[in-house]
Amino acid sequence: MNQKIPEEMIEQIRSQIDIVDCISDYMQLTKRGRNWFGLCPFHGENTPSFSVSQDKQIFHCFGCGAGGNAITFVMDIENIPFPEAVAKLGERVGIHLDIQSSSMQNSGQSYSKKEEKMLEAHEFAADFYHHLLMNTEDGEIALNYLLKRGFTKEHIETNGIGWSMPAWDTLSVLLKRKGFSLEEMAECGLIIHKESDHTYYDRFRGRIMFPIRDENGKVIAFSGRIIDSADEAKYLNSPESPIFHKSQVLFNLDKARTSIRKNRQVILMEGFMDVLAANQAGVYNAVATMGTSLTTQHITKLKRLSEQIIICYDGDNAGWEAAKRAAEMLYAERLKVEVALLPEKLDPDEYIRKYGSESFVHQILDKPHAYITFMMMHARRNKNFQFENDVLQYIQEVLEQLVGRSSPIERDLYIKQLASETNISEEAIYAQFRKFEANNAKNFNRVEQRNQTKQIDFQPKKTLSATERAERLLLSHMLNNFEIVDRVLKSDEPQPFARDEYAAVFVRLIGFYEEHPSPDYHRFLEILEDQELRKIVMEAALVESDPDHAEAEIADCLKQLKKYRIEAEIKKLLHDSHEAEKMHEHKRALAIAQQIIQLRKSLSAI
Repeated sequence: MNQKIPEEMIEQIRSQIDIVDCISDYMQLTKRGRNWFGLCPFHGENTPSFSVSQDKQIFHCFGCGAGGNAITFVMDIENIPFPEAVAKLGERVGIHLDIQSSSMQNSGQSYSKKEEKMLEAHEFAADFYHHLLMNTEDGEIALNYLLKRGFTKEHIETNGIGWSMPAWDTLSVLLKRKGFSLEEMAECGLIIHKESDHTYYDRFRGRIMFPIRDENGKVIAFSGRIIDSADEAKYLNSPESPIFHKSQVLFNLDKARTSIRKNRQVILMEGFMDVLAANQAGVYNAVATMGTSLTTQHITKLKRLSEQIIICYDGDNAGWEAAKRAAEMLYAERLKVEVALLPEKLDPDEYIRKYGSESFVHQILDKPHAYITFMMMHARRNKNFQFENDVLQYIQEVLEQLVGRSSPIERDLYIKQLASETNISEEAIYAQFRKFEANNAKNFNRVEQRNQTKQIDFQPKKTLSATERAERLLLSHMLNNFEIVDRVLKSDEPQPFARDEYAAVFVRLIGFYEEHPSPDYHRFLEILEDQELRKIVMEAALVESDPDHAEAEIADCLKQLKKYRIEAEIKKLLHDSHEAEKMHEHKRALAIAQQIIQLRKSLSAI
């Protein structure tokens, strides 16, 4: 954090970065009027309240209060300190800053010190495994295997693929030599603790190693593939750990983000090998869950990136069922879901190797099935229309999908298709549909009533008191004019703010003006490490003030804050007076009463 970047360099980078382009790399933004909106990445929400102003080059969330500029956004979203955020944005505009990464030592990081060591160890292990694969005789067999499977050296380098030695303790010895705690290394899954003799041995031995990264590119786990053995599982994955939670990780999200933005869609796959195969086929907007079903956490990440999701799961029965579950979850979140189906029970990796990249892109991904079409295909599987029960069940399953979700045109199209497939008249199917629709309307009304009750219980956005409005407006003027800070410091009340957090911002603002002669709330935001203080500054910066009546506004603010302090002092003295009377301390009670009289006089004089 102490690495000093020249002020003119910071200003040059900030002025060349477009905040909409920067934030769009991390989430989907839609233009409405002058501003851009999206789902806030800093708190869970279903309705976009995250606003980005291209004119002002700032963002602000009306839900949680988060706000700032492009630099502070990168600081917060990636949990990195200011110098690294500036360097990262500098690379975007062709300005290279030689900043040594200090994110592991960043006190503002969301990881504990123990977790930071775990991340550091995973990065070390990934580099070690990759070195073994690419530069040693021990890794030759594994390297040749990958090359035969269609991996290029460039692809291997890009993904940091490696090789673990067959020996029992190669990595364990190295980690100990590097000063890592073996107990912590066992906790994060790199090695295993042997209970019988309290020794440690490597979890991954004799396997091709695929690093698993979080959305910011940090290695948090591994998947190891055996080359040739019938005795062991083909894949061995890192266990859940303090830094690796399968329910939250989407493989390749760190690399796919740019392509997702460009294509405005995500290809969702089941396994990381499918994603790597898709990358080899020239498909770079693919991500995968890590050996777990799709979760709400995964969906939250996907929603921020794109509204269009194409599910491309395995073509076997398990893949169909998993695709159905995922499609229903995504559709329920109002995402545009399509399903790309693979023939012959193949998975994407197998299909690409059998039919080639061009066929995968043009015959599979370019021809996905609409959500309801897929649900009809799924409902039709394993049904024999010679049996009445199968026909009735099929119609019911399809109509349940159409109710409350389809447009009149879609409804007409799919009911015609149902009638054609089942030889049941359109009129009869429509009659059944209307019954489902009536039942759905009743259920919807009940849910709405419950939701309205919940909304009543939900605490509305707090209305600011006169004192709170005065603090915000005064700070707004201070952010734009150093002379107001100087005037307050020379007054009888050098600390005018009522709330502690505003007082903390004021102290930092004084320090800022000692180093920066000109007002610059963008730069002030960047030096604040505390996100809560940044929220206060952003809210003040967004206040609409009247420049023609600035002096009157400032005087009113100071007057209101002075009244607040006097009223607070009177309240305290009234309490002290009551306590003195209870203790029969009459002289003290009289003295307090006189103080109260004087304060009330001064209050009425304001």
